[in-house]
Amino acid sequence: MFSEHSELIAQLKSTDGHFASVYERHEALDQKITRMAEGKEVGTSFEIEHLKKSKLALKDEAYALLQKARAN
Repeated sequence: MFSEHSELIAQLKSTDGHFASVYERHEALDQKITRMAEGKEVGTSFEIEHLKKSKLALKDEAYALLQKARAN
């Protein structure tokens, strides 16, 4: 997620608890979605779509936090 901001992400993960939480939840959802899509974990297409929407919301929140940090 956001490879062009890797340095800022690393910094925020260690200094901003909220950003770290958002980032970790996004990564966990990404892994869960991948496992479901590969058939390694049970999930309906509705569940996968719901998880994808949640993941996108977290990505949007993380991006907003990155933008705010860059502005400071």
